[in-house]
Amino acid sequence: MKHNFDEIVDRKNSDCIKYDFAVERGMPEDVLPLWVADMDFRTAPCITERMKKDVELGIFGYTEHKEDYFMAVANWYQTYFDWKVEKEWLVKTPGVVFAIAMAIQALTREGDGVLIQQPVYYPFAAVIRDNNRKLVNSPLVLIDGHYEMNFEELETKIVEENVKLFLLCSPHNPVGRVWAKEELQRVGEICLKHDVKIVSDEIHSDFVYPGYKHYILPTIDERLGDISIICTAPSKTFNLAGLQVSNIFISNPKIRQAFQKRLDAVGYCEVNMLGQHACQAAYEGGREWLEQLKVYLKGNLDFTRDFLEKRIPQIKLVEPEGTYLIWLDCRGLGLSESALEDLIVNQAKLWLDAGTMFGKVGAGFERINLTCPRSVLKEALERLEKAVEALTA
Repeated sequence: MKHNFDEIVDRKNSDCIKYDFAVERGMPEDVLPLWVADMDFRTAPCITERMKKDVELGIFGYTEHKEDYFMAVANWYQTYFDWKVEKEWLVKTPGVVFAIAMAIQALTREGDGVLIQQPVYYPFAAVIRDNNRKLVNSPLVLIDGHYEMNFEELETKIVEENVKLFLLCSPHNPVGRVWAKEELQRVGEICLKHDVKIVSDEIHSDFVYPGYKHYILPTIDERLGDISIICTAPSKTFNLAGLQVSNIFISNPKIRQAFQKRLDAVGYCEVNMLGQHACQAAYEGGREWLEQLKVYLKGNLDFTRDFLEKRIPQIKLVEPEGTYLIWLDCRGLGLSESALEDLIVNQAKLWLDAGTMFGKVGAGFERINLTCPRSVLKEALERLEKAVEALTA
């Protein structure tokens, strides 16, 4: 393998949230962090080479994109997702959560219902509440280790709770679902029927395991593109979260105008220069790095599955179809929420994301990030094994 994902990169004292802010966030200083969704791998060399040129130039002024940036992004989605985008659809933002907040402000009023499917990425709930909208939850249903949408309940809640906007997580974080075409078509038909707009968070779309396919809503049904805001970014794919750039596609001119009006109202215009150049470099030259990374991550997933089955059978892996975050069912340990958190943090000395962060239905689960060298993953699982063994000692 050309790229060395086994390399241990010391990120301490780099001001990274993952390693340098345990105490500030209520954790013991010596925890091993596998929580936040960024990687412990160096990004693709084509990205760092482009950024070196910017640093050597030494001028970091206002920046806007030209045709080559758009073509890099457009070609990526045409090539790998069979989705043809138009230049006028693109609106750049510093992040997907920021874009979701702008969409909520643009497309709903205070008191309107905004629907999510918990357990789901916790900023969804926060940004709804912080904008004084009504959080409406149609929980996913866990059936034989596989999460599914409850379409009947979802439609009922849309009607009864005055839902105007649906936040779709696709692929789904944290449960790892890659929604089938039929599922997306059905939920789209419900939204069309009841005049509900969709914001689709597709930030994990480049991480899909063999045997599954990620579908972008407009590629299934053109009508869904007319009611949707599609949120994309290179940040999860190429480990660029700190560079603050996302590409938001809005084909409906009225929705795009309303969205842009909110951006103008908060005074936001140009994205981070380094982020823009990193994004372009990634989409132009980063595919080989990504494909090797995906092979390595599949190895990490296989290692985790095998370790749990053989050495910690009380903890079950919810088999992921996509993303590099995995959802662990710890209910077999028979612990209360507080006891489980004590086991993870104080006994195993691990910093994971507790399931309840993603909604009450996440009780008894933990989210773990696989994007670390396998030696680090092995140490984390061995710590967990030792802590579980101590429960019955």
